[in-house]
Amino acid sequence: QVQLVESGGGLVQAGGSLGLSCAASGRTFRSYTMGWFRQAPGKEREFVALINWSRGSTYYADSVKGRFTISRDNAKNTEYLQMNSLKPEDTAVYYCAAGLYASTARAQYAYWGQGGQVTVSS
Repeated sequence: QVQLVESGGGLVQAGGSLGLSCAASGRTFRSYTMGWFRQAPGKEREFVALINWSRGSTYYADSVKGRFTISRDNAKNTEYLQMNSLKPEDTAVYYCAAGLYASTARAQYAYWGQGGQVTVSS
C-alpha cells in the first residue's frame, strides 16, 4: 500500500508560477512511476507529467511541455511539479499518482493523492 499526500497549489495570475508536492509513504515505491494528472470542472481527468522513479526519465503532455517540470527527491520520497508561465486553462484540481508502469493512462495508476486546487486568473 502506498499513501500519497499532496501540498501546494493555490491562486496565481496568468504568467505566474506555483508548485505542488506529493509525499509518499508505505511500501517501498522506488519501483513505481510517479505521475501528475489534472481535472478541470466538467472535464475528464487528464495526464500532465510522469517520472520514472528509478531512472528519472520524464514525459509531459504537450499542453505543459516547456512550462512544467516534474522532479523527485528519493531521500524524501517526494515528487514535485513546478508550474511556470501558468495560463487560465491550467486551472484544475491536480492529483499525484503512483503506478507500476510509465503510462499516460489513468487506469495504470493504483494510488492517488487527495488533489490540490490550482487556479490561474486572467
